[in-house]
Amino acid sequence: MITGGTDGMGRALAQIFLERGDQVVIVGRDERKGRDFLDAATGIGVRERATFIAADLSLVGENQRLVERIATDFPAVDALVLCARHYRATRLETGEGREHGFALFYLSRFVLSHGLLGNLEKAESPVVVNFCGPGADFGEIRWDDLELARDYHGNTAMVQGGKLNDLLGVAFAAHHPGARTRYVLYGPGMVSTSFSGEYDAESAAHVAYAKANGRSVADGIAPAVALVDSPPAEPLSAFNADTPVSLAGRSFDRSDAMRLHALTSELLRR
Repeated sequence: MITGGTDGMGRALAQIFLERGDQVVIVGRDERKGRDFLDAATGIGVRERATFIAADLSLVGENQRLVERIATDFPAVDALVLCARHYRATRLETGEGREHGFALFYLSRFVLSHGLLGNLEKAESPVVVNFCGPGADFGEIRWDDLELARDYHGNTAMVQGGKLNDLLGVAFAAHHPGARTRYVLYGPGMVSTSFSGEYDAESAAHVAYAKANGRSVADGIAPAVALVDSPPAEPLSAFNADTPVSLAGRSFDRSDAMRLHALTSELLRR
């Protein structure tokens, strides 16, 4: 199952898994892109193994609906690959009143990771691969303003989202100590991909540079494919491309992870 599977690295991953014979569920907001993906799925049995589910993952309710559908239609999930992300140069609140980046880049991954654990545990070698750029040594978490109501900037939202996902991985492993599911935080590095988003002039210049100078999508996703095929032995691990990231740094502080998990659980109860 791949979120953000109709574009960029998510789409490329879906194509690889389909071509080699896997059953793949792709999740995306744009139904037209979903239809285009299915129309392009050619080869013996490929179309029958591809499923597109339309869902706006910036909405908690949509994530919960998705968890329920997967539980019904696909009881065992071998791999959950979390790629959905969208850059916004200006702050936007969802219909549920949440800041869009916080909801899509963090809350969605929290709900799907924990909500689909039962499905994952039914697989032979289950893994969650969270595309987030782990272990960044810059930026901070605004604990008193997680949804960036003050002084919003698109880069600030992305950096904080990455740090929240680092803590999500730590808390996931801590809350499910007996689980067979491995949680992997994965950063592909600078890749010449689609860069879903709405950019101002400054951020658009950075995107143009990355598209011109980044690695190919194929190179960016190759380590992730290997992690799906052979998950690490540890409950939690982190990689930037194929280089392991130490979990000893501040980004993976257990007390911060427990604090965030408690705050998120309370938010979702409300």
